[in-house]
Amino acid sequence: MRARRRPVPDKERLTASALLQLMRLASPSLPVGGFSYSEGLESAVEAGLVTTEAQTLAWLLDQLALARSDLAVVAKTARAWQRGDLARVAELNTWFATTRETAEFRQQSEQMGRSLAQWLRHRDPPEPRLAALEALAPAPTWPVAFALAGVATGAPIRELLIAFAAGWAENMVQAALKAVPLGQAAGQRVLAGLSGAIPGHVDVAIALPFGEMQAYTPMLAILSAQHEAQYSRLFRS
Repeated sequence: MRARRRPVPDKERLTASALLQLMRLASPSLPVGGFSYSEGLESAVEAGLVTTEAQTLAWLLDQLALARSDLAVVAKTARAWQRGDLARVAELNTWFATTRETAEFRQQSEQMGRSLAQWLRHRDPPEPRLAALEALAPAPTWPVAFALAGVATGAPIRELLIAFAAGWAENMVQAALKAVPLGQAAGQRVLAGLSGAIPGHVDVAIALPFGEMQAYTPMLAILSAQHEAQYSRLFRS
C-alpha cells in the first residue's frame, strides 16, 4: 500500500506566474552581465587544469560548494527581505562582499548586483524595497540583489535557490564552451550533470547555520589573482 503524499500548503506552491518570473531570473539573457564572467574557469583552462569535458564537469561540481557561501546568502537574505529585517540584509551583504578573495570576484558581485537593482526599477508594480537594496554600501552584491528579485516573485525559498543555481550553471557552461572549448553536446551533458547535483546543494544551503558559512577557496583565489594579469583572456573573471 502506497503512503499518501502530504498535501503541499498553498503558501509553498510555485504558481505559474512565479515560475515564469524565476525562469527570467535564471536566464542567461537577464541583462546583468553574467555571461562576461568565467569565475576562475578561464584561468583553470590556462593552467591546464580543465581541458576536457570530464574535467569541466568535475571543476564545476566542485564550485557547487557555493552551497556554503552564495546559495546560503541567497537563502538567508531572502528570509530577511521577507520579514523586513534590513539590518540582517546589510549584515549578509557585508559578509559576502568581504569574503570575496580577489578584486575581480568582488567587482563581479557588485557589478551584477547593481545591474539587477537597475533592472528591478522597471518592475511593474514597482518593488517597494528597491531603495533599501540600492542603499547597501558599498554596493548591493549579486546574491543579495537576486534574493530580493526572487522574493518579489512570491516563489518559495527552495525554488528561488534552484533558479539562482540554474542561472549560474547556464553561465558557467556557456563560458566552458568558449574557454575549454567544448562542443554543444558536451556542454549539454555537463549541464545535465550539474542539474542533477543542484537540488542537494540547495537543501544544504537552506539548512546551513550562519556560523558554518564559509568562502575559503585557496586554489580558486590563486587562479583568480593570476587571471587579473593573464595576457590573453575572454572573460572579466
